[in-house]
Amino acid sequence: MSLVHQDVLRDAFAEVSHFRSELYACLTARGEALFELCDALLCTDGPVRTLVDLALAPEHRRGHGALYGGLNRGRIDVARLRRALAGMPLPKAADGRLVLAVDVSPWLRPDASTCADRAFCHTFGRGEGKHQTVPGWPYSVVAALETGRTSWTAVLDAVRLEPGADVAAVTAGQIREVIERLVAAGQWRPGDSEVLVVLDAGYDAPRIAHLLVGLPVEILGRLRSDRVMRRPTTSREAFHLANPKGGRPPKDGGEFVFGEPSTWGVEQAVTVTDTRLYGKATAQAWDRLHPRLTRRAAWLDHD
Repeated sequence: MSLVHQDVLRDAFAEVSHFRSELYACLTARGEALFELCDALLCTDGPVRTLVDLALAPEHRRGHGALYGGLNRGRIDVARLRRALAGMPLPKAADGRLVLAVDVSPWLRPDASTCADRAFCHTFGRGEGKHQTVPGWPYSVVAALETGRTSWTAVLDAVRLEPGADVAAVTAGQIREVIERLVAAGQWRPGDSEVLVVLDAGYDAPRIAHLLVGLPVEILGRLRSDRVMRRPTTSREAFHLANPKGGRPPKDGGEFVFGEPSTWGVEQAVTVTDTRLYGKATAQAWDRLHPRLTRRAAWLDHD
């Protein structure tokens, strides 16, 4: 083993030891029971299906009564734990920038009729391989990603979505708080590349980008293949020249239909990349496309 490798292991051990101390400090009631429960959860082989399994793990040295007591009466300083997570060394992309992924992960509770605040969670499978809605608790999770194939992520925040919640507004507020904690922890400094936030197709990416104006972030989101966007309108001068009889200028320009290439027009940018697995990949970009603005819902107050 090289000396460099020994130094890396020593630094990693110091970071883990520091985080364990900070985690213990976040447990403000029944801390010992909760701390051993965390160790048992992390060290148990395979999925954890029952609390009894955790009580029998070697890392959990207390009786099963302490386990239930810790869960029922234990308390966690969540704000301090979030700050501790933001201060840990985070994975980064190949170019050195922070990449955050946001997604909703459901905790399905179909048989827990007495659980409060259950919502209908969208899920696949359960033996039939089709889309279903199952009662449960949806959680919005923010994690830091790294380049390459790996199943490891650095989870930075999790928020339970209440029934009927405005997902875009909750997600934007959650991302804003995470970014502010990362800035306070020195993970991002002026002059660094903007933090890339990756969203799936279920999110309203244009609205989230609008809500996060002023933060050092770039939003990259998938859009449904049946979406219809709008082009920018012409200037007032050009509109009045084309319409000498007057009238009110439209808020939106022509349609950009994802499923109809005839509406796309000429792209503003295009790149072609040769990939090892998928051959030639072509990326096209059109500037200043936006959703159709209406006087309803999210864009009610937008001018």
